Amino acid sequence: MNAVQQFKLSGTALPTDAGSMLDEICEHFVEHAEVQRTGNLALLSSKTGTASIRVQDHKLLIELACPSESELQMSRTIIAEHLFYFAGDDPLELIWSEPASLSVLPNIHEVTVVSSEDVTPRMRRVKFACSDVAPFVGGDMHVRLLAPPKGRHPVWPGLREDGRVAWPEGEDELLVRVYTIRAVDIERRELWIDFLQHPAPGVKTPGADFARDVQPGEKIALLGPGGGGLPEAQSILMAGDESALPAIARIAAEVPPDTRIQAIIEVLDEAEEQPLPSAGMIEVRWLHRKSYPPGAKGVLAEETKKAITSIDDQTFVWVACEKEDVRSIRAFLKSRRHDRKNMYVAWYWERDPA
Repeated sequence: MNAVQQFKLSGTALPTDAGSMLDEICEHFVEHAEVQRTGNLALLSSKTGTASIRVQDHKLLIELACPSESELQMSRTIIAEHLFYFAGDDPLELIWSEPASLSVLPNIHEVTVVSSEDVTPRMRRVKFACSDVAPFVGGDMHVRLLAPPKGRHPVWPGLREDGRVAWPEGEDELLVRVYTIRAVDIERRELWIDFLQHPAPGVKTPGADFARDVQPGEKIALLGPGGGGLPEAQSILMAGDESALPAIARIAAEVPPDTRIQAIIEVLDEAEEQPLPSAGMIEVRWLHRKSYPPGAKGVLAEETKKAITSIDDQTFVWVACEKEDVRSIRAFLKSRRHDRKNMYVAWYWERDPA
């Protein structure tokens, strides 16, 4: 962040349980910002600014400070979207000192489909042409993909007064899914996104369907990037399943030559393994779910914990997988007092109890 933060904004949220919501905020944002918690006050700090959130009189008092107007608006939107997500079906009122504009979002990028191909039987890659790939080089890797209904001219979102995204509705409703930018081809001005094709009878898979059916020339938009940057360490331990494989592959491809990488990756079977070219020294261990005994759970988590016992505190631990596995690994790292600055442990999906 810049030394002088000139752009500020305050807000007040009235949730059902302000204390519980502050707990949720701290648990979630610990993977995306430096979080300092002192009683009823949480301070979230990142390269784009700071957010101070305090519980007072059953309310959340929010103070944002950012080095630019666009980053201030994006910070407001991130906070607003998460507060309403944490609230779920409970009522929530959110008021800002200055209402948000309904103009087009500042970090939306319109892109055009170039091609699509199968990388493995269950992973499909779509390449997009983008007039300006600079925002996607280095730094954050995640985007929200926005795809309009087939045959309709796209209508992109703006902002509500409470800071949330004003999504188009009715016939203009967008498909919205979060993905990792797998690679950036600067010379061709292309972005690659890998889509997991996860067949599940009776379960809707709109993101996988999009990647399977999309045609060259179709226009979509990417919102971001944000979250999940490149670890800066000479030694990295990475663990994840298919949902994390695009991020693992990109990190491996972009680390400096002197980096040592140990990766533990869970996939369905041998056919889902992918080459992971890297300038660093990489050792990959693949786990195949097809070889597990019936009813086996938590295999990736347990293997990751075993690997953690053999690393030092300077090794960066990068983990992304199912929610319960992530909680187990995070608790294990905490018990070992692993340096919080040397870890990224985030859940990418949640197992259906049924």
